[in-house]
Amino acid sequence: MNDRLLPWTGADGKPCYLVSDGTGPVSRLADQIESVQLDMADGLLDHAAELLAEQRLTGEELRYLARRLSESLRDVKRVAESRGARLGRGTASPAAPS
Repeated sequence: MNDRLLPWTGADGKPCYLVSDGTGPVSRLADQIESVQLDMADGLLDHAAELLAEQRLTGEELRYLARRLSESLRDVKRVAESRGARLGRGTASPAAPS
């Protein structure tokens, strides 16, 4: 049994962990969500590159893009921490700093 950092947070914004052998339905759901998050980040990066190349963004559009990129980066960082911990390269536990 291992602790797994899940790709979502609790209602209070704190990390969620799953204690399992990694084969149950919650683990499979977490794998699917991680995949979606990574695909969305890839698409957002492409979209951001296109928008920035146009050099016609308003301040409001640029702030919106920055917020979406920040959210995406937060998700990707959580996926990386979770996968790194499962590979034995880090600690994904409630005691780990965020």
